[in-house]
Amino acid sequence: MNRAGIRLRITLLVAITLIALPCLAVPAETTPSQDQRLNEPKPTTILVRIVAHGSMVLGKDVGGARVTITDVASGQILASGLQQGDAGDQNQIMRTPRLMGEPLYSSRASASFTTILKLPHPVLVDIAAEGPLGYPAATQRATTRTWLIPGQDMTNDGIVLALYGYIVKIEQPQSGESLIAKDDVTLRATIRTLSGALVRPHGDWDSRKIQIYGEVLIGDRIVERLQMFYGSDNTGFEAPFFVPSLTDALDGVTIRVVAADPASGNIGVGQAMFPVLSERLPQKRRTP
Repeated sequence: MNRAGIRLRITLLVAITLIALPCLAVPAETTPSQDQRLNEPKPTTILVRIVAHGSMVLGKDVGGARVTITDVASGQILASGLQQGDAGDQNQIMRTPRLMGEPLYSSRASASFTTILKLPHPVLVDIAAEGPLGYPAATQRATTRTWLIPGQDMTNDGIVLALYGYIVKIEQPQSGESLIAKDDVTLRATIRTLSGALVRPHGDWDSRKIQIYGEVLIGDRIVERLQMFYGSDNTGFEAPFFVPSLTDALDGVTIRVVAADPASGNIGVGQAMFPVLSERLPQKRRTP
């Protein structure tokens, strides 16, 4: 090979090397802090947000949620408190398209729990959420395990925990009311997501996609299953039923309402016990 060919090969090798070197030497986008106080605890802001699965944030309308952060290794509770605030902007959360990584719950003000922990080293924690606190019968619980790193704040949407379920409330008959044997009674119930949003036809939480039904029980035995429809007065879901006879229901009856969405995994149950009284007897006519 002549000298010109050798020089050409050397030039090409140098060019290839210069092109490859930047790729090999690219540093991480963020480099570790050069803080010399490496062993001192660093204040670290941790934001936790509890949401209803497929819905809004658990805020003051439903009593908020309780958050507990526990050190896995020691079992020590590092922080505990209540999430309070607003449920968030429904239009932003439920209807606005967004790219992965864009804020979902923090683009507008919404409830959250925030704490500042002084962390000397990475800590593996369990974060537990419980709510909605305003509806004990519908309260659900979720836990996630994650690392917390000194000085690495968790803000914006924060660490999000989703709770599954519905708030199912029997509105009629009213709690504590006695039923009259063989009476024709209307069962009425409201159904909400755990954030307090109403479930109804054609809404963001469309009841047409949810199985909703009632049951009349004597003891543990179902004596009637009721198909429920959304009332024309927009007060909830309703169905008529006959109260069992006093002979059959000496200890009263239990009314249960179930709402289940197999697609989302949200399920809610509401039930109440009602005593049964003697049936009404027809009044005798007075003779003049």
